[in-house]
Amino acid sequence: MSILVDEDTRVVVQGITGGEGKFHTEQMMEYGTNVVAGAVPGRGGQEVAGVPVYDTVSQAVREEDADASVIFVPPAFAADAIFESLDSELDLAVAITEGIPTQDMSKVYKRLSEVDTHLVGPNCPGLITPDEAKLGILPGNIFSSGNVGLVSRSGTLTYQVVDNLTNRGLGQTTAVGIGGDPIIGTSFVDALSLFEEDPETDAVVMCGEIGGEDEEQAAEFIAENMDTPVAGFIAGRTAPPGKRMGHAGAIVSGSGTGTAESKIDALNDAGVPVGDTPEEVADNVEDLL
Repeated sequence: MSILVDEDTRVVVQGITGGEGKFHTEQMMEYGTNVVAGAVPGRGGQEVAGVPVYDTVSQAVREEDADASVIFVPPAFAADAIFESLDSELDLAVAITEGIPTQDMSKVYKRLSEVDTHLVGPNCPGLITPDEAKLGILPGNIFSSGNVGLVSRSGTLTYQVVDNLTNRGLGQTTAVGIGGDPIIGTSFVDALSLFEEDPETDAVVMCGEIGGEDEEQAAEFIAENMDTPVAGFIAGRTAPPGKRMGHAGAIVSGSGTGTAESKIDALNDAGVPVGDTPEEVADNVEDLL
């Protein structure tokens, strides 16, 4: 099985006529993703890579039975695109866009509590269920089907860890890049909960980084709610207080939380082995299985 996305997922690409949208639509389709529509205001009636384009997501839902969206829309308009997906009652929305204003995302976050749509991102690589579908910009060739779930704040770190897993013969059920912004739709706890409910996920890898308290909260959730074993990795061990490491959410405040050490300690206390390198993460997964 998988979480959030599978071979039956019917995808509408918001921003499909843009350079990034068109390129990654073609890549997703080549992988096997069922892209059924695009949505761009004022571009209804066009086609991109053989995919019909509609003016609105609601039209794509009505005409093509779309149930998920991938959002390649510039930052200034991305929150509106997310709202459109939420208002269309999609099962899943994946926001790839980086640089969405935090004030805009705070409004989106409030709206999420009122709908059933799962939002992944923003500022994320997307998610993939190997050999079935990928939504986003992940390099599909490094993933393989198996029984290990993965959730990560960092796209690049996802690829490094997955490459090591695949080379060990440790395939994945689903890999989810949740994004590194301060306000995101799907948290570690959200993803871990879904993996815990998936009968074919026998172990989970959680890749975190400095900044915020999401990893500490995830450690508490793991200790109290998960039977599925978890292996961890935390990036940014050498970052000084106040240093930003790539992601807007990856800032150590100096308050004693959000550091690599505090996150590693919390995970260790929850029984989660934390690897020093992606190779050690694969070693730990092999031990857990």
